[in-house]
Amino acid sequence: MPPINPEDEERLKSALWFAIGQIIDSTTASTSFNATPQFIGALTELVYTQIAFAARDLEAFAKHAGRTTVNVDDVLLLARRNEGLEGLLRGFVEEGRAKRGVGKGRRK
Repeated sequence: MPPINPEDEERLKSALWFAIGQIIDSTTASTSFNATPQFIGALTELVYTQIAFAARDLEAFAKHAGRTTVNVDDVLLLARRNEGLEGLLRGFVEEGRAKRGVGKGRRK
């Protein structure tokens, strides 16, 4: 993955900060809890780091398979250690394939 421009990285983190803030606000609206800006910032950094690791792993999986493009199989491979997530993703993929009438075979 090519290095990201620091300006673009800040824009991405700002957008992520906003999205996480929205999720926290909607989650805590019905409770007596609230999140500090420091908590949102720390969570944003954590999520951003996890996204970067996932992107690196997805690229490595595609490269290992001799491809330059990440595909669904790479995403499913990434989720293999999280049974709940893998099940959700597989269900989503199967639903999409059923709607399009695509079989389980791989395209070549």
